[in-house]
Amino acid sequence: MNVFEKVPPWADFFNILLRLKRTAEVSKVIIGVPKELKDNEFRVGVVPGGVEELTAAGHRVIVERGAGKGSGIEDSELQDAGAEIVARPADLFRRAEMILKVKEPQPSEYPLIRPGQILFCYFHFAASKELTRALLKTRSVAIAYETIRLDSGEHPLLTPMSEVAGKMAIQEGAKYLERSMGGTGILLGGVAGVRPAKVVVLGGGVVGANAAKTAAGLGARVTVLDVNPGRLRHLEEVLPKNVITLVSNRRVIREEARDADLLVGAVYIEGAKAPRLVTEEMVKKMKPGSVIVDVAIDQGGCVETSRPTTHSRPVYNRHGVVHYCVTNIPGAVGMTSTYALTNSTLPFVLEIARHGYREAVQRNPAIRHGLNLDRGKLVHPAIKAAFQAKK
Repeated sequence: MNVFEKVPPWADFFNILLRLKRTAEVSKVIIGVPKELKDNEFRVGVVPGGVEELTAAGHRVIVERGAGKGSGIEDSELQDAGAEIVARPADLFRRAEMILKVKEPQPSEYPLIRPGQILFCYFHFAASKELTRALLKTRSVAIAYETIRLDSGEHPLLTPMSEVAGKMAIQEGAKYLERSMGGTGILLGGVAGVRPAKVVVLGGGVVGANAAKTAAGLGARVTVLDVNPGRLRHLEEVLPKNVITLVSNRRVIREEARDADLLVGAVYIEGAKAPRLVTEEMVKKMKPGSVIVDVAIDQGGCVETSRPTTHSRPVYNRHGVVHYCVTNIPGAVGMTSTYALTNSTLPFVLEIARHGYREAVQRNPAIRHGLNLDRGKLVHPAIKAAFQAKK
């Protein structure tokens, strides 16, 4: 054997080190966190603790100046944790391989998005063909918080904000029941000798359960409607005795809506447009001054007379009924919502950044459910069905 054909042991070791070095270099990702542009959206996509974890893993984090202010987070705190602060969103989008947001990109951000750039945030594509078409044109990769699903069926990135939205639905509903706000003038919990308000909650999921618990805690008479008897049995066990449950159908919804002082829409079907459970005719028969809070408005709304509103202009009156249909309800309480959300998003951000989105999708079924758009293609079945139905 020719001595020169032999490979010295140190060469194998050197090659292994070289492969490890290349793998480490590939795994480093620049993550951009822009300031949210949606009306009165005070949340932000990362907190100082998250920056520290991401930079410790070898990634770079760039944050737009002032992005955390609405959540009580100063630029200096993010810098101390390892983030770079940039002044212009255009620079952030140009440099970042992955954009970490809370709400969907706004029209002014569409031109900044690059082909292949990963966008990780809430999208709710089924409710907006404009957003869907715009992001398809960018050929970006859209991974949606709201469709990431565990094997248990839980939506871990929807749950914390659903908790906030359920509680706030009652808080806002109680406010708009005041006569000065256009409501009937009824106190949610009543007082001694005076009947409390009736609250009807459509949907017994996380939003519905938190809405029912909050309303019941204030002393209201609460009815929860759901199509799943098993879920209703669970709610009967864990909620106070001033909550009753009913299996949902058209007749029950019609009767309960007619008697409601406050009706909360809390229906969610993964990726799909929310079903219109409350018709316009039902709304017409509701009490004058009653209030509807349609939390399902992110997915198009479960009340026929609902249309999206903002924190700046949160309500409108239709058929004598006050409608509150804000599409980013938790955004008003950024100091709570941001930390609740980022506690759940960070493990997924780390996994996507470490492996790249293609491998992360293969390794983790939850992230696979989260992939909605892939470089110009609709890939989530429910989003695809909803979008094709709009054509």
